[in-house]
Amino acid sequence: MDDDDGYAGPATLTVDGRDLPVQVLLDARHEPQDGKLHWFGRMTLEGDPREPALLRALASTTSRIELGTAAGRSEARIGDLDPWGRYRVTGVGTPPFAVDDPTLDD
Repeated sequence: MDDDDGYAGPATLTVDGRDLPVQVLLDARHEPQDGKLHWFGRMTLEGDPREPALLRALASTTSRIELGTAAGRSEARIGDLDPWGRYRVTGVGTPPFAVDDPTLDD
């Protein structure tokens, strides 16, 4: 499901070329300090939250991680695992979901 406040629904996490099905809850905001769009949220693996490929990627600084939805794909960073089995996911630039153009005041 997507709405004006971000995206919630299925996605694909690609870790070093391996696709893992996930469910995500994502949002984005423009950061005035660096002038970039930052997107962020939580994701739940549809399998074991301690998936070996993902754990190896978390321990490596060279793993390539992307998050994709039907609207697009973006490079991502994966962070902490919360007590509910959801990983933090963040990125900078075009998010992997549709966002509305900002309203500009005249």
